[in-house]
Amino acid sequence: MTIHIIVIAVLDTAIYIYKGAFCFSRHLFLRCFAMIKILFVCHGNICRSPMAEFVMKELVRRAGRENDFLIESAATSREEIGNDMHYGTRQKLHEMGIPFTRRAARQITRADYDRYDYLVAMDDENIWYMNRCWSPDPAHKIVRLLSYAGKTRDIADPWYTGNFDQTYEDILEGCTAFLEAIK
Repeated sequence: MTIHIIVIAVLDTAIYIYKGAFCFSRHLFLRCFAMIKILFVCHGNICRSPMAEFVMKELVRRAGRENDFLIESAATSREEIGNDMHYGTRQKLHEMGIPFTRRAARQITRADYDRYDYLVAMDDENIWYMNRCWSPDPAHKIVRLLSYAGKTRDIADPWYTGNFDQTYEDILEGCTAFLEAIK
């Protein structure tokens, strides 16, 4: 990913310009424009995508790069909007020592396409709905998480399987490979 940034110095004050937007604070500029922005997406935003969100946040924290990333998650459906993570997801994250916070499920929006650099799906159904929302995908932002690990299969939804252990292992494998790919 190539980022073109224009910095103009006016009377000892730098003005940062990126994609037509500008600001005077370097810190704010880096926070808003130079971060790698990732949105993990699953069906309800209570199991897989928030698990991936918090696993990825922990991986980038351990790599000392937490300030380089904005990592969030969303749903393709409206079914769970406003609900916190599934208790099985919270339990598995706690068991693995992955910190997490309370959150409310939300649905993807058209604006998300421009806001995020990567739109990361858990399965083919998610990709289908993401393409309905963001088609066409000229920047090729929509990708399946396990594709970074060289796999073509979906991450099974523990809402149906009840297997949060396998979901965690798949998400950890995908996020680890994803982080390596975008270093």
